[in-house]
Amino acid sequence: MPTWDAKQYLRFNEERIRPCRDLAARVAVTAPVRIIDLGCGPGNSTAVLAERWPQAELTGMDSSPEMIAAARQTEPRLGWRIGEITAWADEHGQPYDVVFSNAALQWVADHKALFPKLLNRVTPGGAMAVQMPGNYSAPAHCLMREMAASRAWRGCFPVAVREWHVEDLRTYHDILAPKAAAMDIWETEYLHILPDAAAIVEWYKGTGLRPFLDALSSDEMRAAFTAEYLERICRAYPCRTNGCVIFPFRRLFLIAYQHPL
Repeated sequence: MPTWDAKQYLRFNEERIRPCRDLAARVAVTAPVRIIDLGCGPGNSTAVLAERWPQAELTGMDSSPEMIAAARQTEPRLGWRIGEITAWADEHGQPYDVVFSNAALQWVADHKALFPKLLNRVTPGGAMAVQMPGNYSAPAHCLMREMAASRAWRGCFPVAVREWHVEDLRTYHDILAPKAAAMDIWETEYLHILPDAAAIVEWYKGTGLRPFLDALSSDEMRAAFTAEYLERICRAYPCRTNGCVIFPFRRLFLIAYQHPL
């Protein structure tokens, strides 16, 4: 399992939190009583939900003890728990008015089975709201995989690196439409303006690059892998005339509403 660093993740908090705000703003549930934030990370997404619905009882859940510790320190008034999303989906506990997940479900397998279970945990008239990255084929991700599979590096990865995955939005429609009262699905490509190509590497050191680095056996190898990755990123994302780089990031959104009573 990759280790997650809350401080590294939050280095780009403004860019990461914008899709979360966009998703929360579009959830058409007026006064939810209970909300859970699945894969809450260091609690930045849960804080957005607290702003959107200040009267709700909020719980943030993440599989990383490090992330939950950071969340508790930042937002001690909210509820936090360590747990796996798949195990939670199989529980038969009290339902929630909003089941929310921002940039987390891409790390969880078998969405065809998982997503209907998540919708089942929603109260009548409530909503399941999900945002996931949709840029698996972007140069920054392709370069990680190409490097790991190259002659120079493939022997350093004796086991397959755990990578994230998503389906296309039409597939999620077909998975959830038989169970949902209504759905709202869309995608957005955010164009982040970053100071240089090195910032893209720092971005992914908090997310997609983390499993590759954790799979390497020494700090020296991690440093070498990161340095080569930076060289490739510089070529893939050239500087603009002012020295900055434009970093496109496509994200997928879906909201599924539970049937009212």
